[in-house]
Amino acid sequence: MHCAGANGKLDDAGKALKLLSDLTADLQQAPAVLVRVQQAQGSVPRTVGTWMAVFSGHQVGTIGGGHLEHQAIAQARAVLGDPAMPLPDLQRVALGPSLGQCCGGVLVLAFERISAADLPRLQVSLAEPGRPLALFGGGHVGQALVKVLADLPFHMRWVDSRDEVFPADTPRHVICEHSNPVQAAVANLVPGSAVLIMSFSHAEDLEVLAACLRRARAFNDLPLIGLIGSATKWATFQHRLEAKGFDAADLARVTCPIGLAGISGKSPAEIAVAVAAQLLLLGSP
Repeated sequence: MHCAGANGKLDDAGKALKLLSDLTADLQQAPAVLVRVQQAQGSVPRTVGTWMAVFSGHQVGTIGGGHLEHQAIAQARAVLGDPAMPLPDLQRVALGPSLGQCCGGVLVLAFERISAADLPRLQVSLAEPGRPLALFGGGHVGQALVKVLADLPFHMRWVDSRDEVFPADTPRHVICEHSNPVQAAVANLVPGSAVLIMSFSHAEDLEVLAACLRRARAFNDLPLIGLIGSATKWATFQHRLEAKGFDAADLARVTCPIGLAGISGKSPAEIAVAVAAQLLLLGSP
């Protein structure tokens, strides 16, 4: 189940993911022409890699607005209206008075016909870099955290054993997954994923945590394994994990409680902000 917004190549990777999500939805309904900034020199409104997808009646994204974008949209729609028309060649555009834009730089634009069949490739080539994040638990804190992280540079996978728990307004770029047993999802996490565990059940938390520690022991590819809870909960979990054969080195991989130290609020929104700050301190993957 995919729960899944929308302007150009935004600085924020989370917003760019929303943009890609909009493209995915719209391409399933109609073809488009992708206009991408292939090269950039001097002072320009957007950087290399910036893109927009032009449909017959609307566009997804922007390459900077103004006459530059207006002309590119007109060319793209001419191609959409005539399947036999060849695509424009790579187009070098000087951003000077003739375009009513005084940036002074030069852009090279590339045009490409795209359809739903191109989505697997586009979802890779147009995606912004971001840290993979697996969130186990769809309760109040999990829902607050998804809202806080929606516009931050994370590729989120949200997992719960209850299929009905994911809200209808979940951002479309968040991948919602029903997994029963919930810990089965750990084996398929993207390498380098940060993991946050906050299910509705201590028993589920323990099983997910144990699965994460087995994976970390085998592959050492989970940079953060975070468990929500108090010092008392963590002390109890340590005894139970030791009984399962985990040692001190395994337990040292766990961060509990989660959240940036110094933010002591206990409401779901406050916890979400503290956890988001802690995740940002991890830096880029």
